[in-house]
This record gives sequence, C-alpha cells and structure tokens, in this order.
Amino acid sequence: MRCIEIFEPVQYDEIIEITPDIHVRFNDAGHMLGSSIIELWVKEDGKETKTVFTGDLGNNDIPLLDSPTMIENADYLVMESTYGSRLHMRNDEKAEMFLNIVSETLDNGGTVVIPSFAVGRTQEILYEINKLKDIIQDEEFKRKYKTLMKASVYVDSPLAISATEVFRENMNLFEPEVQEEMLKGDNPLEFPGLQFTRTADESKALNEDERPSIIISASGMCEVGRIKHHLKHNLWNPKSTILFVGYQAPGTLGYNIVNGEKKVKVFGEEIAVNARIEYIEGYSGHADQNGLMNFIYSFISKPKHIFLVHGEEESQDVLKEKIETEAAIGVTIPEFGETYELNEEITMTNKIERKINKTIKSEIVERLEKLKEEIKDMDTYVRQDIDNKNLRDEDIFRINEKIKDLEKQIINVIEG
Repeated sequence: MRCIEIFEPVQYDEIIEITPDIHVRFNDAGHMLGSSIIELWVKEDGKETKTVFTGDLGNNDIPLLDSPTMIENADYLVMESTYGSRLHMRNDEKAEMFLNIVSETLDNGGTVVIPSFAVGRTQEILYEINKLKDIIQDEEFKRKYKTLMKASVYVDSPLAISATEVFRENMNLFEPEVQEEMLKGDNPLEFPGLQFTRTADESKALNEDERPSIIISASGMCEVGRIKHHLKHNLWNPKSTILFVGYQAPGTLGYNIVNGEKKVKVFGEEIAVNARIEYIEGYSGHADQNGLMNFIYSFISKPKHIFLVHGEEESQDVLKEKIETEAAIGVTIPEFGETYELNEEITMTNKIERKINKTIKSEIVERLEKLKEEIKDMDTYVRQDIDNKNLRDEDIFRINEKIKDLEKQIINVIEG
C-alpha cells in the first residue's frame, strides 16, 4: 500500500521526461488492459539512442482490446518470444470449437471447468460467450447456443471479478467496433445466466450443485486458488470437461493435466483424470510468430539489433533464425546476468554467474510457502468432509490415515 502512494498514472502516447536526457513513452501493447510497449530515448555524449521494449505483445484478434501499437523507428528492440515458434488458430474456429466442447459436455450432464487467468482471458471468454449469438449458423449451431444459454456461467475468482469491474470502467480502451456495440446497449461482459461468486461459501456451493454448468476460475495454470477445488470435484468425472484456454508452464499442475497425466495430486490426494481434457490455444493473450514478425516489419526505420527475451529456448531459437533470415536483422538471446554495450558492435561486457545454491534455497522457500497455502486449503476441506453427516466410517478412517502419513513425512523432514 505504501508503494501505491508513489505510483502515478500516465496516458498512452504521452512523452514523459525522467531527466533532461531520458524520456519515455507508453504505447498500447494490446496484451491486457493497460499493458504497454515502452519507447526509451537516452542522450549520452551528445548522441541519442532509442530502445523499444515490447513487454508482452498482444494477439491481434483479442476482441476486447485494441491491437498492439506499431512503432515507427528504434535503434534497438527488446522483444518477447513466448510464441516465437507457433501460430494461433483463427478466431472463428476458436469460437466454434468452444461452443462444440461446451454444448457436448452440458448435453452429457457434466460441468465445464475453465482454468483461466483472472485478468484478460476471463474477460475475453465472457465476451466470446456473449458474441456467439451474432454468428449466423445452421440449426444445429442454434441448438448448441440455446444449450449454452440455458446453463449457468459462474466466474469464481475474487480477482477475476474485480478485474472484470475494471474492464467495465475502462471500456474506452476497447476496440472501436466493441465501443460501437456498447453504444447500442450491448454490454460485452454481460449476458443471461452469468453469475459472480465472491465468497468461499458460494464457491463451495458450486460443487454441491449437480446441474450442468460452466465454471471459470483462477489460477490459469491450476497452481493456487479456487480452481484446485473445482478440479478435485470434476477431474475424476468422465461427464465433466476441463477446458484450458491459456499457456501452461512446464512443472505446473495445468501442464501435467494438458499433457496427459492419468493421475495428479490435488491437496495431497491422488485423483484419476477421467474428465475430458481440451485445450484451445487461440485464446492466448500473446502474439504468435506471425504477430511478432509483423511487429518487426511495421518499423519504417528497422532496428539495428534485436534482443529476444521472455520465451522458452525452442521458441527463441526458431524466432531468431526467422528474423535473421527473413528480416535480415541481427538477433541476440541474452542469458541470465549478461550486460551488453550498444555501440556499432553489440558487445557483452559482463556476466553474473547464477549461483545454484541460492537458486535451490529460493526454490525451497517457494515450496514451503506453497505447502503452507495447500495445508490451509486441506484444513478447510478436511473439516468440511468430517462435518458431513453422510460420511462413512471407512471414509473417516481413510482421511485419518492420510493425515497420519503426512504428519510422519513432516516429522521426518524436521528431524532430518
């Protein structure tokens, strides 16, 4: 809260003086509401150098947000490379695929659980559901749409609810076409059946309701938050569908589920993955390979050199080769702790070696913090289970044995 006191909001396209020799300008990156590409001008020894840092570049067909701002010139470009080796599916295919998956699950009496990032993807999904009504299709399409509209759609994430409210308050940043629709009275983030669950009790009630529904919940990679409760109650159910709409980092629970794990651990309990697992990549908030290349081509005066950051090794290598071959611009993929001097020749002047011990220490601390959160969640669910009057003696015994096993493991760690 004390940090927030020194934050100062700025508008896009406004040149800000940091010092007489340093100026910056924020441009719309189109990745999420408020995301920015930064232009940086620095004067040194009578010479001005301009560097552009993309941050996360948006996908050109994100319906709510404007496309990334095209920059006219730069001496150097520091660019993300998340989807440097991949292309997204077209927008119309994405909408039809979404409707097919959801309607089939609802027809089977199941629940569609959508792990979604609280800011950006959640709002885009709400927009997509609302817009399906405007796609003119055959009778079967209309039947599927009616199935969707009869179901309840829950946004079960306090952060996603707050973010949706921020979107509603800043609709002036939406694409011009969306703003025109709003003037006609069509709010892109509202439709019949949409409900927001704010409290923990409201969230729990969703898993006690046997009626088919759609639950959009954070976190997008299934690591923390309410989504883990919904996975616990739906992963084992062949009638349900877990529909992923965003990038899943290696090592996360979401990544394991998407990549075909037959059993996963949720709150320390091993759960069989019997639900239908689907992944629609086109909902990504990141530009794909074509979007990244188009951003480079948009420069009237192209950069002398490009640095690729924020991407997995394969994505960076593929994009580097494509840029050097097709755009004829030199590319560097900097590693951790490297310092570069920007002269006629790009020179690495320093490198900080990563200390493995420190990395492992920080990983241990992170794991401890994560375990603390999971134990809190486990406490809530165990208490909920043992208060259940329909619980059988063998269920209570099983819970008790699992807690005893966990207790032994903790004691072993402490004594060791």
